[in-house]
Parts: sequence; structure tokens; C-alpha cells
Amino acid sequence: MAEATRRVRIERNTKETQIDLTLTLDSRADQSFDMPLPYLAHMLNAMAFHGGFGLEITARGDIEVDPHHLVEDLGIVLGQAFHKALEEYGPVQRYGHAVIPMDDALGQATVDVCQRPYLVYRVTFPQEKSGSFDMFLFKEFFQGFANSARINLHLECPYGDNAHHMSEALFKSLGRALTQAYRPLQGSMSDMSTKGGL
Repeated sequence: MAEATRRVRIERNTKETQIDLTLTLDSRADQSFDMPLPYLAHMLNAMAFHGGFGLEITARGDIEVDPHHLVEDLGIVLGQAFHKALEEYGPVQRYGHAVIPMDDALGQATVDVCQRPYLVYRVTFPQEKSGSFDMFLFKEFFQGFANSARINLHLECPYGDNAHHMSEALFKSLGRALTQAYRPLQGSMSDMSTKGGL
């Protein structure tokens, strides 16, 4: 008998942003992005597709002030979705790691679903923007994601000449690492720690 698909929905509405996100961990069938940040949508699509999970996002925000609010809140909501999936559907494998090349660039992501939020971000983009998107905003996205998912997240691009290639390699590697880490585990998360609990 096939296991039930793990699917969660998160809505977040503030004076700055309005976000409706659905995450489907066991199928990449559903991909849709209705949001005013096309470059970030492109990255999220690459992450979900190569991670093999579904992601549907409708998002609005005060980007006329600064895209920062929406970028950070999207990271927060995505992290909340992964944490909710853990709470609702039970234990996962905990660790994931992936390295992805893209032409001149190399991206790598390592994940520990340990309930202790921490971000290590070793990425220096050679261009400040890709299209109209400010590349420094990605750190805010990943910080919000790691905090809300309650994971250790280590992201690195050790080299690259093109900021677009670097960020795409990074998001693809994150998708693959998340899929490894969130594979269902038979047993308890306490089995994944010598302490007997996380």
C-alpha cells in the first residue's frame, strides 16, 4: 500500500506581506508561483523541481518599499511548512547533503533537522544583482527559512563567475538536500541522536 502524500499549507498575513504556501513533500506534480519577484520564483521552482517536491505559492507584499519584507517572509513561511510537515507526519531521516554544479559555479547544501536553528552562509556573489533582484537578499531568505524550519543549514558556493549560476546551483543543491533529510523514518527521531532526543 502506498504511503499518504505529505502535504501542508501555511498562510501568513501581515501589514507588509500576504503569503499562501502549499508544500507537497512526496510529489513534484504541483508547481505554481504567483508572486511579484520573478527571480526568486525561478530559484524556488528550481529548488522544488530538483528536490522532487511540490510547491505552490501565492504572495504579495510591499515591494514598492523594499523587496526585503517579502523575501524574508517567504523564507519564514517555507520553513514553517517544513516544520509543520515534520510535526504532522512524523520522523524523518534528519540529514541531507548535496553538491550541484552549474557551468562555472558550484553550490552545496547540508541540512540537519535537529530543532536547533543555525545558518552558515558562505556565499559571495560577483554581481550585486541578477536582473533586478538584489543578491544580498538571499541570506535573509535562508535565515528566515532555517529559523522557522528549526534546522541547521549550511550553504556554500566555493566558486563561480556568474551570480545567476551560483544562486541556481545553491537552490538546486538545497532542494536535493532537503529531500534527503525529510525522507520518512521508520521509528522515532530520538533514534537519530545519541542523546535519545533532539
